[in-house]
Amino acid sequence: MKINANLSIELLTYYRQISTELFTVVDLETTGGKGDRDRIIEISVLQATLKDGIQQISTDLINPQIQIPEQIVRFTGISQDMVADVDVSDRILPKYLPMLQSGVLVAHNIGFDYSFLKAEYQRLGTEFIAPQQLCTVKLSRLLLPHLPSRSLPKLVKHYDFNVGKSHRAESDAIACWLLLEKLLTQLLRAKDDEILNLFGQQWLSGEDIAVILQLPLCQVEELLADPAIKSRFSSRRQINLYQRKNVEVLANKITPFPF
Repeated sequence: MKINANLSIELLTYYRQISTELFTVVDLETTGGKGDRDRIIEISVLQATLKDGIQQISTDLINPQIQIPEQIVRFTGISQDMVADVDVSDRILPKYLPMLQSGVLVAHNIGFDYSFLKAEYQRLGTEFIAPQQLCTVKLSRLLLPHLPSRSLPKLVKHYDFNVGKSHRAESDAIACWLLLEKLLTQLLRAKDDEILNLFGQQWLSGEDIAVILQLPLCQVEELLADPAIKSRFSSRRQINLYQRKNVEVLANKITPFPF
């Protein structure tokens, strides 16, 4: 099932339907932030379901064959010496492919992990595609709008998950699964109105709204200029953000732009 839901009621239906699936949770530690340039130094993949919990988990260090920057060593605790004598990606990654391409692929900020997996498998001559994906950052923004941060370490602290050191692949993969389990369980048990109220508090960018309204960004910007639409300025992102509930009221009043 590939998500194409944009409105709150569609998202609620989607996440409840997908809750019965097998989830494949991945976490990567890398030498930097660019999948086409940097390399994976640690991978952890677990598979779990809401019904049965974690079924299997595998973790490996990977020799990236390039120098690990000092800031990454400090961030992860993974040093050059730790990876010097372990296998390189072409010995490690092929065994993960069957797991990674089964079930719903899950990560905290999945765009990051997915870009690295695609790049690493491409170097091995393999096309990596995971048609079913779920991002726990996006789900956290919907269900935890009151929190100032939805970073994984902050959410581990918020829920008091006992998973060990952050920024190591296995600890973070387990934390990501526990977060997904917590959030999906909340979606299944809570009343519709309660969940939709939480969704409505989410703050959205103009680009997000263009997707929801199925309109060109330039037309969306004209609509959002209306002073009646509540907004706030994000100093971190340097853009205006708008609450989902107001956007969805607007969505009910307009006709999608004909492409």
